[in-house]
Amino acid sequence: MRNENSDNMTMDRNGGSNERFASGTARKQASPRRNSRFKANKGGNSRFTDKQGKAVKASSGRGTQNRNTQNRNTPGKNIQKISSGKSTTQKNPQSRALPAKSQPKPSGNRSRKGGSKLKIIPLGGLEQIGMNITAIEYEESIVVIDCGLSFPEDDMLGIDLVIPDVTYLKENIRKVKGFVITHGHEDHIGALPYVLREVNVPIYATKLTIGLITNKLNEHGLTRSTKLKEVKHGQVINLGDFAIEFIKTNHSIQDAAALAIYSPVGIVMHTGDFKVDYTPVFGDAIDLQRFAEIGKKGVLALMCDSTNAERQGFTMSERTVGRVFDNLFNENRSSRIIIATFASNVDRVQQIINTAYGYGRKVAVEGRSMVNVITTAAELGYLRIPDNTLIDIDQVKDYPDEKVVLITTGSQGESMAALSRMAANIHKKITIKPNDTIIFSSNPIPGNEKAVSKVINELSMMGAKVIFQDVHVSGHACQEEIKLIYSLVKPRYAIPVHGEYRHLTAHRHIVEELGFPKENIIIMSSGNVLELDENGAEITGSVQTGAILVDGLGVGDVGNIVLRDRQHLAEDGIMIVVMTLERHTNVVLAGPDIVSRGFVYVRESEDLMEHAREVVNQALDSCLDHRITDWGKIKTEVKDALSGYLWKKVKRSPMILPIIMEA
Repeated sequence: MRNENSDNMTMDRNGGSNERFASGTARKQASPRRNSRFKANKGGNSRFTDKQGKAVKASSGRGTQNRNTQNRNTPGKNIQKISSGKSTTQKNPQSRALPAKSQPKPSGNRSRKGGSKLKIIPLGGLEQIGMNITAIEYEESIVVIDCGLSFPEDDMLGIDLVIPDVTYLKENIRKVKGFVITHGHEDHIGALPYVLREVNVPIYATKLTIGLITNKLNEHGLTRSTKLKEVKHGQVINLGDFAIEFIKTNHSIQDAAALAIYSPVGIVMHTGDFKVDYTPVFGDAIDLQRFAEIGKKGVLALMCDSTNAERQGFTMSERTVGRVFDNLFNENRSSRIIIATFASNVDRVQQIINTAYGYGRKVAVEGRSMVNVITTAAELGYLRIPDNTLIDIDQVKDYPDEKVVLITTGSQGESMAALSRMAANIHKKITIKPNDTIIFSSNPIPGNEKAVSKVINELSMMGAKVIFQDVHVSGHACQEEIKLIYSLVKPRYAIPVHGEYRHLTAHRHIVEELGFPKENIIIMSSGNVLELDENGAEITGSVQTGAILVDGLGVGDVGNIVLRDRQHLAEDGIMIVVMTLERHTNVVLAGPDIVSRGFVYVRESEDLMEHAREVVNQALDSCLDHRITDWGKIKTEVKDALSGYLWKKVKRSPMILPIIMEA
């Protein structure tokens, strides 16, 4: 990450109709709370003057201006902060939607052209869980919201990760102004190390999210080449034709933000992943007041989280899980307690640590991702660990079972996660005991149910007590919370995002109940291009999207053909036929020899293999009789003959690979 002077001017939000963004002309009067006055030069550059009248120059082009010199430093020298003072509330309750020309605009923004429309282009994250990434485009400016990955489906054999196809961004790289990240979950930041190699633009995010992204970039050696810019809730950054405000929300990870995207045609709001939690474990509740203030100005479109759109009511507060932990610790005082949860759920980890401290237990952490997140959160002040509470995993054996709590990864049954290795009795440092209490503080992600059930069964067979009910709350908004956001924002267009098609459809029904016209509710697919302005909205085309498969160090080198071969091998095995032919006459000098893997156990199927050789010999003789000399045709004849014989005999179709050697 290069520590460069920021190019974008940021501002706090001020109430009422006095809200403006830096556009080469400064405010006539600054807030009385500030210790400096903001003046403008004739040349378009702005400068701050302190009380003594000394001028400090500030760029008004692309970039951000640090206004609060008292902010705490963030780990890492190359992270640039974007800070501001306290935000103020809306002062004019009668304010209405701003005309297009008087809406807040970024620095140096051109006046709007008559035919220009705003484009919303989801490059992933729709009709699926994960891989969230959306491009917002106006004329020569593109900002990208999130850049996440998804995990492979069951039929993606050998694949580690799935990342979005960003061909559209590569083709329009000169327009891309930056990535704006809503929070630090893998489905929103996980693809950044791969995408940044081809689309290297600045990243804007809140403090904890920047810390987690920094960890990922360190692992991939991209630290020096990437610009990371920290933003606080309530701030606005200018990126090309857009001004983007970060708004405080609640989620299952701290520092989550919604985005208000101010464009020349109107305001678009993106909730990110969110829930309404009035009693969060850490920090403030969601800034519903700011949602309402922006709603009064007039919002063109709302892109709202759909993950829990099928669930009625409200999502329970994260704090309720703490009371459950307290009861479970009290009921299992004499047991060693092992808790599996999501590594990124810092609030959940905080409550486990608080409860363990209250019961006089030491806490050990196992799992690489869990250790990384906890270390980062503690360094940045998002996790408070009492002195002498945290111990190393190697020290667990030095304490009685009733004095230890182990926080681990593996709540989704991942085969190589710490809890799965414990359940399989292959963990090097922890062995499950009959008196252990295992708590699953999560719900299985759709598709992971079988893997989680397998781990639970293995733990139960080892004599452990397994608890997996009522120890988790969701981080996503249910139906009533979605209704609340729509009631506050009052957008013209509703655009459900984040979820499978059934989630998007459930979201549409919720909005219809609120009285929205059906034609103003737009369900999109990844790759659709939605063009909208104050006069209307329509899907006008599509761009290239899809899934790029990551296998080891290979990115995109495994496609459908390779996957199909892997599936074929997994289902039916392979037979390799090796033969040596004389160069000119094609007379068989050696073989055919048949090697089988994953098809039958050769020692118990000698008759089958012998008959298979005879079939191959007959095919070769037939080729010689018909004077077929092309080796490609000979291989095809051998393959077809052997395939037909095996299907007739055993009703199986292994992959057949003929190999001809020349002598």
